[in-house]
Amino acid sequence: MRLKQPAQPLLLTAIFAVACVMAAITMVYTKHESRKMFVELESLSAERDELNIEWGQLQIEQSTWANHARIERVAAEELSLARPASTEINVIERP
Repeated sequence: MRLKQPAQPLLLTAIFAVACVMAAITMVYTKHESRKMFVELESLSAERDELNIEWGQLQIEQSTWANHARIERVAAEELSLARPASTEINVIERP
């Protein structure tokens, strides 16, 4: 007794081969895109770190410029302002 061979084994083999090749190409493309996105993420993380450093430096600079002693010195030296004497100060109270 002879067993019947599948009708088209060559067709099934070709379909599976094409499916395997397509899956492999898809995996390679996905891996490539993943690496590109990782490189972009690292670049953006480095940029974020640089901006955080700059922000900290700007906050220090702002606190330096807004220092009360510096403002008083600039007012006295550059604007020729002076503190009024206590007799020149008038306090107005609300009823």
